[in-house]
Amino acid sequence: MRKNSIKNTRINMEVQREMSEIIRTEIKDPRVHDAMVTVVAVDVTPDLKYCKAYISVLGSEEAARHAIEGLKSAVGYVRRELAKRINLRNTPEITFVQDQSIEYGVNMSKLIDEVTKDLKDE
Repeated sequence: MRKNSIKNTRINMEVQREMSEIIRTEIKDPRVHDAMVTVVAVDVTPDLKYCKAYISVLGSEEAARHAIEGLKSAVGYVRRELAKRINLRNTPEITFVQDQSIEYGVNMSKLIDEVTKDLKDE
């Protein structure tokens, strides 16, 4: 199975949907629920052995760090719940990665607004 195959794309979407649901409703760790945690994307390898989950956290940098720590401590529970909910040959080992693309986009938008404002003033 190629990395960009339709089957792999569907697996990624299903894992992302279920992982979002597990994090939102099942994990009771206060570190995860102090800030708003979103699963932005999931990348499952074609052999279904490994999974990178890109997590966006709305809040301070410290809250984001605590949320990622909380998710890493609950990785076994999340993996077990995925195995129950999704029928895959292998349940992938999950790695949580903080995704800062939303923050980067907001920052770039502010910079563009400042530049266009300066141009209008001239």
